[in-house]
Amino acid sequence: MDTSDTPPGSIVWKLNMLGLFGISLILTIAFYYQFAHSELPCPLCLLQRAGFVAIGMGFLSNLRVGERGAHYAMILVGSLVTGIISIRQVSLHLPPGDAGYGSTLLGLHFYTWSLIATLGVVCHVALMFVAKDAAAKRPAMHEASRHGKASRAMGALFTLLVAANLLSTVLECGAGQCDDNPIHYQLLKH
Repeated sequence: MDTSDTPPGSIVWKLNMLGLFGISLILTIAFYYQFAHSELPCPLCLLQRAGFVAIGMGFLSNLRVGERGAHYAMILVGSLVTGIISIRQVSLHLPPGDAGYGSTLLGLHFYTWSLIATLGVVCHVALMFVAKDAAAKRPAMHEASRHGKASRAMGALFTLLVAANLLSTVLECGAGQCDDNPIHYQLLKH
């Protein structure tokens, strides 16, 4: 049973679902490049993924146990930390002639997209606060069973992506420090 105090189907509920979907999409694209293009994530990339997991946990918590200031704080702090890590990685590749690390998507490296995404999440949360205030002035509409299934499905997808990220990180790094420029999974070396 969905115990959220935000009515399923409300604009704020939909924005939480959209936020969790966006984070799940980011993790899915990262996995696609990791496995389809054999691009292992560097240590800063792994930290950015962990930041997106924290952001996603905030959205998921809002959907599953109800909106709380602590959940929004998790989203915002996760965005801030992930953005700082992204800025660090972008700055490492600013010198002339540096081609950057890994593939690009639409001409930008993933760490640049990570910075853009975290700024987008902060704007998304601001929109959620505005929508929440506007929704508080209207009577709530309930569609609990249909939307409860949707939030459970999105939560299951996100949980699967978190578990897969954890497993791939352990396989890549083993029990020690991750390689700066990984080329193989340490626990799968022959």
